[in-house]
Amino acid sequence: MTSTHAFWLAGRQAAGESGFDVTSPWDGTTVGTVSLPTDAQVEEAVAAAYAVRDEFAATPAHVRAAALDHVGRRLAERTEEIARLISAENGKPVKWARGEVGRAVSVFRFAAEEARRFNGGEAQRLDTDAGGQGRLALTRRFPKGVVLGIAPFNFPLNLCAHKIAPAIAAGAPLILKPAPATPLSGLILGELLAETDLPAGSWSILPVPNDKMPALVQDERLPVISFTGSETVGYAIMDSVPRKHCTLELGGNGAAVVLADWASDEDLDRAATRIATFSNYQGGQSCISVQRVIADAAVYDRLLPRIVAAVEAQVTGDPNDDATDVGPLVSEAAAERVEAWVREAVDAGAKLLTGGKRDGASYAPTVLTELPADTTLAHEEVFGPVLSVQRVTGEAEAFAAVNDSKYGLQAGVFTHDLQAAFRAHRALEVGGVVIGDIPSYRADQMPYGGAKQSGVGREGVKFAMDDYTYERVLVLTGLAL
Repeated sequence: MTSTHAFWLAGRQAAGESGFDVTSPWDGTTVGTVSLPTDAQVEEAVAAAYAVRDEFAATPAHVRAAALDHVGRRLAERTEEIARLISAENGKPVKWARGEVGRAVSVFRFAAEEARRFNGGEAQRLDTDAGGQGRLALTRRFPKGVVLGIAPFNFPLNLCAHKIAPAIAAGAPLILKPAPATPLSGLILGELLAETDLPAGSWSILPVPNDKMPALVQDERLPVISFTGSETVGYAIMDSVPRKHCTLELGGNGAAVVLADWASDEDLDRAATRIATFSNYQGGQSCISVQRVIADAAVYDRLLPRIVAAVEAQVTGDPNDDATDVGPLVSEAAAERVEAWVREAVDAGAKLLTGGKRDGASYAPTVLTELPADTTLAHEEVFGPVLSVQRVTGEAEAFAAVNDSKYGLQAGVFTHDLQAAFRAHRALEVGGVVIGDIPSYRADQMPYGGAKQSGVGREGVKFAMDDYTYERVLVLTGLAL
C-alpha cells in the first residue's frame, strides 16, 4: 500500500481534492500518491508569498543561514532514505542518487555561507568629480520579488535545491513546482524546511500540473522565473512573459574533445573511461552528458575501441542494485524516442558500434560513428545513453565542430597543453570549458549556464542570488571623506 504525500502551502502541509500516482520507470510499481493543489490553494500560496516579501527580505541573515544549515544537515542524516526515493521515482541508479543527495547538501551549505556574507554593500566615493564632494554611494542588493522555480525530473532533489536555496539566502519568497514525474524528492525538502523558523508564506512546494502552469507563469506577483528543462518549454515561458526576469537552463549536446597531445595509453584509457561513464551516468539524462566525442585523427584509431569497450563495460539493470551504472530512462516514451532517433541515424548511414537496443524504459548504452550531419541525433539533445564519435584533423577543426551546434552549455577538452586550454576558453561558444575531463563536471558553487540556445542566466548559488536581486544605491551627503 502506498502513502499519499501532501504538498506544502505557505510553509504548512496541505491536501487538495485529487491526486496522482508516481510510478517507477524500472518496474512500473507505484512509489507514492501525490495530492494536487486546487486553484484556490495555488492562489493562497501566491498571495502569501507576495504578502510576506518585505518581511522576508528584512529577515536577519543569521535566521536564513540557520534554516539553510538545518536543511543541509537533515539531508545528510537521511541520505540513504532520500537516495532510495530518488532512485524509485526517477530510475537513477542508487549510487548516483547518493551522489545527488551529497550535492544537495553542499548547495544548502553554500547558500548558508552566501546568506551570511550577501548584501554587505559596496561603498564608492563620489568626490572624484567636484559635484560629488562630500558624497558616498552605498550599493546593496534587494530581492526583485517572489521567485517561481520550475524544476526538471533528471535531478529531482538537487535541481529543486538550486531553486530553493539561493532564494532563501537572498531573502526572496519562492514557489517551487517540482516535475510531475518526480515530485517526491522536492516534497522531502518541504519536510525539512518546515522544521525551520522561516516566515510563513516565504516558501511553498506545489506539484501543479503542467496544463495549469500558464496562469501561474503569467501572474504579475511572481516577477522572477527560474526554469530548468526543455528548450521548447523554456522559450515559450520567456515569450509569454517578456517583462519578467527569466533564468533558463535549457540543456545542450555536450562535446568532449580529445586533442593530439592526449596520446599515451594512460591518457586514452582515462578519456575513454570518463567518456563512457558520463555519456551514461544518468541514463544520459543530464544536460551536460557526453553526447559527442570529437577526436583528433592522431588519436582517433586508438581511442575509439577503448570507448566502445568502456561503454560495453557499463553495468545496466536494476537501479536498486549498487553495482548498476545505467538504469532506465524516466519513461518508456523517452526510451522509444531515443530508439527512433538512433534508428533514423543508422538508416541515414551512421555506423552502430554497440548498443541500439531498447527494453521497455531501458535503452542500451550506444556508440555511433559517421553520424550524418542532417540527422536529429547530430543537432538535438538526445537525453539518453547515446554517444557519437567524430574524427577531425587539428585543434581548429575540433573547436569548429564543438561550435557547430545551436547549443553551448559546456565542453570538455582533453589536453595537457596550457596554451591550448586558453585557446579553447577563448574559442568555444559555451558557458563552461573543462580541461582534462568531460563536459559533465559541475561544482554547485560555480556559475553554471550556457550560451546560444542553452539558455540565459546562471545557476550556482551566488550567481542565482544575483539573478533574484537588483542593485539599489544609497547616496549619503555632507560627509567628511
